[in-house]
Amino acid sequence: AFIAADLPNELIELLEKIVLHKSADFGKNRNLQNLLILTAIRADKSRVMDYINRLDNYDGPEIAKIALGDPYRLYEEAFLIYKKHDMNAEAMETLLTNIESVERANEFAARCGDPTVWYKLGKAQLENGQVVEAIESYLKANDSTDYVEVIQAAEREESYDDLVRYLLMARKMAKDQLVDTELVYAYAKTERLGDMEEFVGGTNTANVQQVGDRLYEERAFKAAKILYQNCVNNSKLASCHVMLGEYTQAVEAAKKANNPKTWKEVNIACVQAQQFRCAEIAGMYIIVHPDHIEDVIAQYEKGGHFEELMSLLDSGLASERSHVGMYTEQAILYTKYKPEKLMDFIKLNTQKLNIPKLIHACERHYHWQEAVFLYTHYDEFDSAANTMMAHSPVAFAHDQFMMILQKVSNMEIYYRAIQFYLDEQPMQLNPLLNTIMAKVDHARVVQQVRKVGHLPLILPYMKAAQQHNLQAVNEAINDLYVEGEQYDELRQSIEDFDNIDQISLAQKLEKHELVEMRRIAALVYKKNKRYKQSIDLSKQDKMYKDAMETAFESGNADLAESLLRYFVDNDMKECFAACLYTCYDFIRPDVGLELAWRKGMLDFAMPFLIQVLREYTSRIDALDKKTQKKEEAEEKEKSASNDFVPDYMVNPMMPGGMTGFGNLAITGPAMPMQPQQQQPFGGPQMMQGAPSMMMQPGMMQPGMM
Repeated sequence: AFIAADLPNELIELLEKIVLHKSADFGKNRNLQNLLILTAIRADKSRVMDYINRLDNYDGPEIAKIALGDPYRLYEEAFLIYKKHDMNAEAMETLLTNIESVERANEFAARCGDPTVWYKLGKAQLENGQVVEAIESYLKANDSTDYVEVIQAAEREESYDDLVRYLLMARKMAKDQLVDTELVYAYAKTERLGDMEEFVGGTNTANVQQVGDRLYEERAFKAAKILYQNCVNNSKLASCHVMLGEYTQAVEAAKKANNPKTWKEVNIACVQAQQFRCAEIAGMYIIVHPDHIEDVIAQYEKGGHFEELMSLLDSGLASERSHVGMYTEQAILYTKYKPEKLMDFIKLNTQKLNIPKLIHACERHYHWQEAVFLYTHYDEFDSAANTMMAHSPVAFAHDQFMMILQKVSNMEIYYRAIQFYLDEQPMQLNPLLNTIMAKVDHARVVQQVRKVGHLPLILPYMKAAQQHNLQAVNEAINDLYVEGEQYDELRQSIEDFDNIDQISLAQKLEKHELVEMRRIAALVYKKNKRYKQSIDLSKQDKMYKDAMETAFESGNADLAESLLRYFVDNDMKECFAACLYTCYDFIRPDVGLELAWRKGMLDFAMPFLIQVLREYTSRIDALDKKTQKKEEAEEKEKSASNDFVPDYMVNPMMPGGMTGFGNLAITGPAMPMQPQQQQPFGGPQMMQGAPSMMMQPGMMQPGMM
């Protein structure tokens, strides 16, 4: 009724009189005490604390919940209720959650000593970042429920000493791999390596490999080494030894691990520490793998340890597992640091080298002689030839170049080689040309050499190539003969090889100061049937024999008679006689006789006339004999047709007998004559029966009568 009438204060006063004055009947009544406290909570909060202290028979938990709730929030009163009713956990919760006083909570926990209270305190401290205090609380609570959060917080704050104590407690409460693993890690972080080694050596469920990796990444190599020894991870163990500077132990561990990555790590560390003995042992296990050898070489070169690197590769080449890469890399090192050993090494191991790679190295370091050698053995003859020409001061050798040039495939290299020899080896040019003679265009070679003005240099080659009768070659040789006034050689060349511009040559030679050269011009004109020009040129130089021979060879009677008149006009009696003899076949007898008679040269013409008479007489006799045989044949035919056989027949050929119809009356008995064969005049020999130039006028050869 009081509540309904909204008279709480009056109700409180009434209840105080009933409850607090210790009425025997109503003072201990639970409901009245509850009503008094609740009414005070609602109407007069200042009295609640007094009521809680003075009263002791009320429903504490329910009233505490009401006091904690909205809108009252009487946290201290609620804490006092829980404390008075020995509800330590709820009291601790109120202190931590509502009052938010960790210090009071710590004092409360220490006073009551309840594990649950300590656990709640520890959890609250953990959430507030008081890791050390939280661990202490957890230890007093002997509770490892929140070990995951504790581990994370302790590692975050690096409170490893306290974490070790906590984990040792937690390990007794729960068998979890995480607990053992983190305990190992905490031992390592606190440098309690002896305890750690003892722990991992005993029964545990720790992930030793994982902890070792964490410690390795954090560069705690001593602790990691112990763990890797325990879990038999020799690769990581070798790494730890390396990091600790224990190179001999690192090599031993790497032998057990026996993988290139570990050996490489050990090798690099040993090289950096200049522990070359250990580095060589490690390197021997790496260089047998072609994929890793370059990394080792780079590491040595980076530190400038060239001698040690070459020593390592030398040792590797002596092993059974040596390979092409090893030989090649050693050769490349020689190109850089020991060029004096390079050529001998290449010659000894040509079949074991990666030749393209080594060629590149040789070119990069200017070892051209070695590059040529490698090109040759790799059948790259074009490149070998080009290299020798481009770097001739160190790479060129004539005999080797000749051998290479016979095997090149690019024809242009031949002409490049010719130019090279013209520039640098002119005295060896002819041997070069003789070597490539069958493969070059001779005309192009001549043009190339002519362009630089050194044709005399290749005259022996051109003579050998002249057998092909090429115009360019022939003219080049003839030009050299003309320039050198070698008329005998020029004449022979013109007679043997006619593929030239003969008219141009003749025009060039007819103005030459040497008579023999002009004679050759006349010869060329004669060969080209320009007989008049040839004869005029010979007459100009008084080479009358040449003129006569040309006239005879022309077969032209007008030219022969014109030359004869020239001799007559110039009173050249001997030449007149010689011309009659040479051009006998083409000079008409009447012309010759007329000219001789008019100029008083009958004596010089007499051999000619005698020969003419002899020739005509022989022709008449031959004609008479032919006519006689024909008449005899006709007589026989007539006799056979009349069946008349005479008692005797007169042999017309008998001496003193009757001559036939065909015989001339003025001639005597015909004498048997040998048939004569006419020989051409103009040569050095005389026709049978022809007059001799040595005969005196009036003399006859035997048999001409």
